[in-house]
Amino acid sequence: MQGHFSAMDARNRRGWLLFVAVLACVLAAQSLLVFNPGYLSHDELQWAYYARQANGGFFGNGLWGDLHAFQYRPLTFSLWIELSRGLFEHPYAFHAVLVAWGAINAGLLAVLLRRSGAGGAVAWLAALVFALGPYAAHTHGWVATIADLIWVSCALLIASLLTSGVRLVLALPAMFMLCSMALLAKESAIVIPALVALGWWFSGRDKRWAWGFAVTAMPVVIYLALRLSSILFAGGTAGSIYQWSLLNIPVRWFEYQVFPMLPSRLGAGDFLSKGLGNRGIIVAMAWWLLLAWSLGSAGGRWLAAFLLAGVVALGPVLVLADAANHYGYGFAAVTASVCALAWTRLTASGRVILILIGVICVWHGANIMRSMHDIGTKQAHFSPQLAEAVAANPSPVRLRPEKEKDRWIYIRLTHDIPAYRGVPIGDRVQLVPEGEPADYLIRSDGSLQRLAH
Repeated sequence: MQGHFSAMDARNRRGWLLFVAVLACVLAAQSLLVFNPGYLSHDELQWAYYARQANGGFFGNGLWGDLHAFQYRPLTFSLWIELSRGLFEHPYAFHAVLVAWGAINAGLLAVLLRRSGAGGAVAWLAALVFALGPYAAHTHGWVATIADLIWVSCALLIASLLTSGVRLVLALPAMFMLCSMALLAKESAIVIPALVALGWWFSGRDKRWAWGFAVTAMPVVIYLALRLSSILFAGGTAGSIYQWSLLNIPVRWFEYQVFPMLPSRLGAGDFLSKGLGNRGIIVAMAWWLLLAWSLGSAGGRWLAAFLLAGVVALGPVLVLADAANHYGYGFAAVTASVCALAWTRLTASGRVILILIGVICVWHGANIMRSMHDIGTKQAHFSPQLAEAVAANPSPVRLRPEKEKDRWIYIRLTHDIPAYRGVPIGDRVQLVPEGEPADYLIRSDGSLQRLAH
């Protein structure tokens, strides 16, 4: 008995060391996201405004009662309000919270993989590829992705309970609560029972996973009974990303599969407009086929796990009108998991292929980090100076980017912003086409230069 507890203590110590190692590596590698002086898009600016207007505390802000809202995410939005109130004017601190949260998720994944049979080094590397890849880099660096961090955290904690040996009488209520929290964060959490069902199949039909499926399915069934019509019919207006169709599934699936192997692409959507004949897409497809071949050569169940787990993790986002990086966060976690657990069964060439794909993914993530830091630097200059310009001019302020390729950045940073630092913005800003008269030039660093008329 004493030897049993000694072995258990040793495993726990190794698990904590692995967790801390992953946490430290992710924080160091994503320091560019932490030390981002600004923000990416209109979402952060809008919620900073709403945070100032919201009354009541965490549960008294009116977000919890409207079950028929299209985006019923009271846990996410309440947390976002509280964080915006305290941290919006301190972007380093705000970004540090999200990057640390993402690093914790990566640490949880590493420990989960180690418990599931992966070697320590393989679990560590797989967690780093997940955290530093394009989907997670974007999710950790954008404040608007709190919902994705929450639901993936809850899914990882559920899997951790199922693999930790905690008695079911204690684990089952905790899993019910975690799944409920995930659903209050984002609709994507409806996939959690299906992921647990795959875990049951992959674990050799372990009864713990069967119980896990039953207890996580309960809140999902209740949630869908209350919310399904709102999800399906309340937000799919024409031209919206939420306009859904079953015909979107093959295109979205393809985009999410090959995007990690397109290191020059910043977004997971819209790259198919160039056609399948684009050289970069052809190369990315070749890498994906090599990955599938490598997993298939390790055994059909590994290829099946890769394909099925990917579809399940993406779940409802496959029907949407466009792909988005943060929607692939859970997909990246399950893909890294399958690759790590298949490692010992791969051929030498299969391992080389996985290593090279991992390098490409991390390179892609680094490119996204640099881009997000650049946009944040621009926003830190642009938004305060825009507020000053709007306050000083009674007419709509006309802006023109110095670099036309940056126009999309400022479209997002001026979209539906009620106010910034107390200055009403609204429709008092116009981004004029190239060549038309403007009041200000948006310079390459985001600052404004007054133009003579």
